[in-house]
Amino acid sequence: MIVDAPCVGPSVAEILTSHESGTGSPTRTAARVADAIAARGDDGTWLSTVPREALLAAAAEIEGRPGARTLPLYGVPFGVKDSIDVAGVPTTLSCPDYAYVADATAPAVRRLLDAGALYVGKTNLDQFATGLNGTRTPHTIPRSVYGGEMISGGSSSGSALAVALGQVPFAVATDTAGSGRVPAALNGVIGFKPSRGLISTVGLVPACKSLDCISVMAGSIDDVDRVLDVMVARDDGDAWSRDRGPRYDGERVRVGVPPVGELEFFGDTDMQAAHLGFRNQLDRSHGCTEVSLAPFLAAGALLYQGPWVAERLVEFADFLAERPDSIHPVVREILRSGEKYTAVDAFAALQRLQELKATVARVWEHVDVLAVPTIGTTFTVDEVLADPIGCNTKLGHYTHFGNLLDLNGVAVPLGVTAGGRPYSAMLLGPALSDDTVLQVAATLLDEPRTAPLGSTDHSARIEESA
Repeated sequence: MIVDAPCVGPSVAEILTSHESGTGSPTRTAARVADAIAARGDDGTWLSTVPREALLAAAAEIEGRPGARTLPLYGVPFGVKDSIDVAGVPTTLSCPDYAYVADATAPAVRRLLDAGALYVGKTNLDQFATGLNGTRTPHTIPRSVYGGEMISGGSSSGSALAVALGQVPFAVATDTAGSGRVPAALNGVIGFKPSRGLISTVGLVPACKSLDCISVMAGSIDDVDRVLDVMVARDDGDAWSRDRGPRYDGERVRVGVPPVGELEFFGDTDMQAAHLGFRNQLDRSHGCTEVSLAPFLAAGALLYQGPWVAERLVEFADFLAERPDSIHPVVREILRSGEKYTAVDAFAALQRLQELKATVARVWEHVDVLAVPTIGTTFTVDEVLADPIGCNTKLGHYTHFGNLLDLNGVAVPLGVTAGGRPYSAMLLGPALSDDTVLQVAATLLDEPRTAPLGSTDHSARIEESA
């Protein structure tokens, strides 16, 4: 049964109102965050944090900027997954022997800092961002806020926990195969994976560079919107960078769902019942159209059962050869599995993926958004440690295909099952339909959407106040 639940703290909007009105301040918020983190101790959420006095000093610096109160994220605290660079801070990827001190801040994070956000620290992850469960770390293994020794999910385990614990209103994560959406589902928060290229990945140590996305964890769609409005920007240093798509046009959104017989819950009847209950409500509100999940799942199978696992060796092959004992055993096994693939395998897989992309493209002629479970079941830490590959594959059943098929997606928390475990729906859309997908998510959460993606150009305000 449920032991705990998310305790999401003040939203971005609430923090801004407090800071702008003077009822609160960035330094007071910084003190609250530092105290909350200290009170938890080492629970596997953070790998490093800014020391309390330094955090207060950084907050005071933000307060002293000209025009500070007009900044879009004035004094709002946030965490960064420890695979993304922050100047002067070690980037470790949860592998101490791999660590280096970054000499520049990733552009996506720099935009947040320029917008007045307050950097708190680096969050835990599955080592080398390889995993969806949160147990592949030499540090403290994090647990879900729902208790019961349930995994936190990964690889962005700490980013989800930092938000679910109410320590920060948003955290920067990544999502190559579900790394942002799975931990969001397991901790009852929102995990948004934008279309590839909308947020610069410069300064991110790549897992699979052709698939990587920087993503956002938050407690509300409004918070996601506000953060994306700052982070989304073209970057000529990122070969995958592209402009955002159109905003939601106000028209009826056509929602697709897989036939019930194609859904997989791995024997978890509670999760199945919860999702089917949600499906019934969704059909009443949107009149859903059935869409086969087969081509999506076929694409997902290519990720770890095909040559894309070899792409991780572009970044980590030398370290694997020189320091194999420094790598978590499961991660080491996965990296080595990439060594068996040939160029012929890669081209065959690329051709097969292109065929599947063509099939999926026809799906979007009939629906705008596809609704599926984010995860089909949950696991305890012990269950994952006993079967690390099998459990991980099940966790990625609905997420592995996302970036291969160039989709965007959001994990939407919907409550708990009859047994007290979290369940979440995932909304998926074709590339650059991000705003429409977020609109449907806001509707599901009965959340007014006052700051849609791209509604305001904050860049000028950032430059004027810098």
